[in-house]
Amino acid sequence: MSRPNRRDFVSTMAAGMGAFHIVPRHVLGRGYRAPSDTLNVACIGVGGMGRNDVRGMEGENLVALCDVDWNAADDAFRSYPKAKRYKDYRDMLDREGKNIDAVTVSTPDHSHAAATMLYLKAGKHVYCQKPLARTLGEVRAVKAEAANRPKQCTQMGNQGHTGDGMRIMREWVEAGVIGAVREIHYWTNRPIWAQGIDRPTAAHNVPPTLDWNLWLGPAPERPYNPAYAPFSWRGWWDFGTGALGDMACHGMDAAFWALDLKYPTHISPETTRLYPETAPKSSRIEYHFPARNGRGEVKVVWRDGGLWPARPEGLPDGASWPPEEIGGQMWVGDSGAILAGMYGENPRLLDAKRDAELKATPLPQKYERSPGVYAEWIRAMKGGAPNLSTFNGHAGPLTEMVLLGCLAVRYGRPLDVNPETGAIAQPVPEEWMKPVYRKGWVL
Repeated sequence: MSRPNRRDFVSTMAAGMGAFHIVPRHVLGRGYRAPSDTLNVACIGVGGMGRNDVRGMEGENLVALCDVDWNAADDAFRSYPKAKRYKDYRDMLDREGKNIDAVTVSTPDHSHAAATMLYLKAGKHVYCQKPLARTLGEVRAVKAEAANRPKQCTQMGNQGHTGDGMRIMREWVEAGVIGAVREIHYWTNRPIWAQGIDRPTAAHNVPPTLDWNLWLGPAPERPYNPAYAPFSWRGWWDFGTGALGDMACHGMDAAFWALDLKYPTHISPETTRLYPETAPKSSRIEYHFPARNGRGEVKVVWRDGGLWPARPEGLPDGASWPPEEIGGQMWVGDSGAILAGMYGENPRLLDAKRDAELKATPLPQKYERSPGVYAEWIRAMKGGAPNLSTFNGHAGPLTEMVLLGCLAVRYGRPLDVNPETGAIAQPVPEEWMKPVYRKGWVL
């Protein structure tokens, strides 16, 4: 019997392999990870919070890293030397698109929508930091695009949504632990950057490692200033969404989900002095939500810039107020109140005795506990249980609700909102709703 040559061997193997595509993991042995189990991931913005997002993906195959400032990106570049390096996410898609399954977007707010839409339209799974976009029009465009692509897994970086605390609070509310919820109060130590200021006029050289044109992206042209980058961009309306946009996608998340808040009917802002280009130093924003699905009306009050709610009755003597450094929340019902951190962490009843009783005899678990924001998204991409904060399902509507508050602050007067459509009754400037992008940038 003659020995088969290489060509015959390859042909025979190819014919046999046509019957299957993926070798089951158990056949390959413990500890082996099939190539089909590994996602090819690219990351846009890899310094700051983006560095955490890269870490969240490091169990997958990091094929490309993109950042407009290679000094800020240095740690990520050195940690993953095999990943290709880019400054322009458009160029990265052109060159690496065929090698990318999923992308994380961790840029300043003004670039979220443009980067997200580009990669959605290219057929990629997308994780985008909160808020989903800087303006309502951009959020609604992203929502619509994601809705048309049900096979692509989307996830916003509101990591508290995957925490146990948020699920526990919903279980308590649905079990009637504090009765019907009437109002919710939020507070935060933000801003921790400069806002409530005018545009700086001093001239500055662009840092040598920063591509300022790419950092601006779709935003209007302006000279570089350290008042914008790398950190303080959140307070500028052209780039960020102020303290509310920064933290409310975390803080207001639990109530939006548990109480099915959707759109409010009315938003009333109170602020310190308004400036044309930046959010104010402090604000108090009152949302009114209509009765829906068997619950009554709900009032939600947001405070930032050093404003705190009044110390609640029933708080034990000697207990500090407010209790959390970064911020927190208090849900007030007919028969009690819940306190929790800004991310929904450490939920507890205001009444210490009732809280001890509840902790000693916990309610039955109604909602599955999450493996974490990155693990949940990765699991969904690989065909497992769906993740919960998708662009068109939860993240987009949540961001819309938050940005309506930003619009009220910027407008400086109350806004009336259609609770079914989110349409605003007042004549808010169109460019606040949907910005005009610079040449070369598209939504």
